[in-house]
Amino acid sequence: MEKKSADTQGGLLKSLGPGLITGASDDDPSGIATYSQVGAQFGFGMLWTMLFSYPLMSGIQEASADIGRVTGRGIAGNLRRNYPRSLTIIVITILVLANTINLGADIGAMGDAVSLIIGGPKLLWASLLALGSLLLQVFVPYSKYVSVLKWLTLALFAYVATVFIIKVPWPEALMKTVVPNFKFDAEHITALVAILGTTISPYLFFWQASQEVEEIRTDPDEKPLKKHPERAAYQIKRISKDTFIGMGFSNLVAFFIILSVAATLNLKGVHDIQSSSQAAEALQPVAGKFAFLLFTIGIVGTGLLAIPVLAGSAAYAVGEAMGWPSSLERPPLQAKGFYFTLSLAILMGLGLNLAHVNTIKALYWAAVLNGLAAGPIMILTMLMATNPKIMGQIKLKTRTVILGWLATAVMIAASVMMIVFWGK
Repeated sequence: MEKKSADTQGGLLKSLGPGLITGASDDDPSGIATYSQVGAQFGFGMLWTMLFSYPLMSGIQEASADIGRVTGRGIAGNLRRNYPRSLTIIVITILVLANTINLGADIGAMGDAVSLIIGGPKLLWASLLALGSLLLQVFVPYSKYVSVLKWLTLALFAYVATVFIIKVPWPEALMKTVVPNFKFDAEHITALVAILGTTISPYLFFWQASQEVEEIRTDPDEKPLKKHPERAAYQIKRISKDTFIGMGFSNLVAFFIILSVAATLNLKGVHDIQSSSQAAEALQPVAGKFAFLLFTIGIVGTGLLAIPVLAGSAAYAVGEAMGWPSSLERPPLQAKGFYFTLSLAILMGLGLNLAHVNTIKALYWAAVLNGLAAGPIMILTMLMATNPKIMGQIKLKTRTVILGWLATAVMIAASVMMIVFWGK
């Protein structure tokens, strides 16, 4: 009862945490580029995918978070304890490679965005932002840094605001949101796979599960639910609310990004967008300077939010798989391997930009890796979430189990379609 009272008195923002941050980080600069391309290419025609993917991503994320809260270990930690080491190594290797490429693309997009606003060398801004984010993660304890991440989610409202300063044909947009107009051709299927791959990404599973573990570590009154099942009802309910609000926020913002680009660039004949900064630059002559500024500032804010999640999920995965102390709450000297992995991921992502690697093309391979990894990781996640040996007497909500397995089936089907069409 004390926990529930504190939650009520503390307000909604205080009660939200891993789910909100995970959902907001899903709209990273790379995701913004995907949504911008979909809006430019198909107009309002793919808005329905935001309604379609919302319950699916919520289900699998809730299952991931439940694993962390119930067991006191993240996804990788549970994989290490319950599955062959070789399987764990394969999964973690794919995750780290994909995250590093994604980091490179996001860091580059942030540098481009700052350069668009105030000028100056793109690589300089990219380097300063990447190194600043790294220093914050290493030297600021999680319990304090998490509040910064929560406030950074407000940057996403830039994309909501953009819609209300441009002219939108709302009847057409809303009609295409609720009535899908989908063709089974290479273009539409590729766009669907891109959206699913952006909204349902393996790094998000690892991050949210590990953040639930961090919440246990930073609260002396909390223990893994497997050992204290009497607290399960409250915590499972809290996780459900946190996740569904976080994922809803994520998809709402993605909806507005597609909508704003569709209502401006698509209607003006611009159908090809390769990056988030290109989308922002193209908006200026079409939608005005204010819309351009909002869109560009949003890229920087979402990048600052996404870097800790991408690098952190890689560090948690490697650290848990190796059995190292893994926590953003620990000082650097108490979690050397964890912070080394986190630092290496960010520096390698920055290095891709300094080496002038085409991060947009690299994202193609990141999408391939994520597509190949997502289905098997989701199968393993759902198997762990429904295994009494791992979860003890704590059972997931029936809704969570159904949505989690449905999301897994859809993601596997999408991965197969991706392989088929990209192989042509």
